[in-house]
Amino acid sequence: MRIDPNSSADLSVQIAQAIKDAIISGDLNVDERLPSEAELSEHFQVSRPTVREALKRLAAQSLIRTQRGATGGAFVKRLSFEDAYAQQITTSTLLLSMNAVSFDTACEARYALERACAPLSAARCSADQLATMRAEIFRQQQPGLTDEAFCASDVAFHRALVDGAGNPVLSYQLAGAVEAMQPLMNMITFTARDRATITALHGRIADAIEAGDGAAAVAGLEDLEGETRKLAADVFAARAARSA
Repeated sequence: MRIDPNSSADLSVQIAQAIKDAIISGDLNVDERLPSEAELSEHFQVSRPTVREALKRLAAQSLIRTQRGATGGAFVKRLSFEDAYAQQITTSTLLLSMNAVSFDTACEARYALERACAPLSAARCSADQLATMRAEIFRQQQPGLTDEAFCASDVAFHRALVDGAGNPVLSYQLAGAVEAMQPLMNMITFTARDRATITALHGRIADAIEAGDGAAAVAGLEDLEGETRKLAADVFAARAARSA
C-alpha cells in the first residue's frame, strides 16, 4: 500500500483509497485485521490522527468495522448490498439535483430499468414481496392518506416489484432509480395525479406479477409511464401558463 506525499490530495483520502484498493484486490480479505494505527502511521509516514481520519472514511463506507478489547482493532467488513443502498441512493439523489436532470430523462431511465425487472419478478416474486405490493395498494386507497404518505407508499410498491426479481445486483442498481428518481417525479406530478388511476395501474401490475405474466407486467409499467409523462406535461403546461 502506497501513497504520494507530494500529491495535493488529502493524505487521509490517499490512505483510505490505498486500503480500499487492497481490499478490492484481495490483498486484504474479509475479517482480516488491519495493521494498528501506529503500524499504519509508520508505514505511510504520517501522523496517527491522519490514519484515524482515513479509518473513519473507510468505516463510513462500511468497508471496515472496529472491535474493542485485547483482540480488537479494525477489520475488513463484508460489504452487503443492503449496506450499500444508502450510498447509492444518496449519490443518485445528488447527481439528479446537482446536474438538473430533466424529468423526461429521469422518467425514461427509471421505467426502462424497472421494465427489465418485471419479467424476472413475475417469475420469482416471493409471497412476502407480493403481499407488500398488495398492502401498499390498499394503503394508497385510503382517503385520508397524505400526499407525502402516498408518495412513500408508491416508492415501497416499486421497491417490492424490483426486489421481486430476486437479483441483488439489480436491486442495488435500481435503488437509485426507485428511491431517488421516483420521489423526484412524485414531487412534480403529485398535484395533478388521480390516485385512483395510479392505484388501478399498480393493481394491474401486481395481478400480472401474481399470475407470472411478465409481458402483462411490462405493459402495466408502460401504461404507468405514459400516465406519469402525461401528468408531468400537464403540470409543466400549467406552470408555463401562470408565468406567461
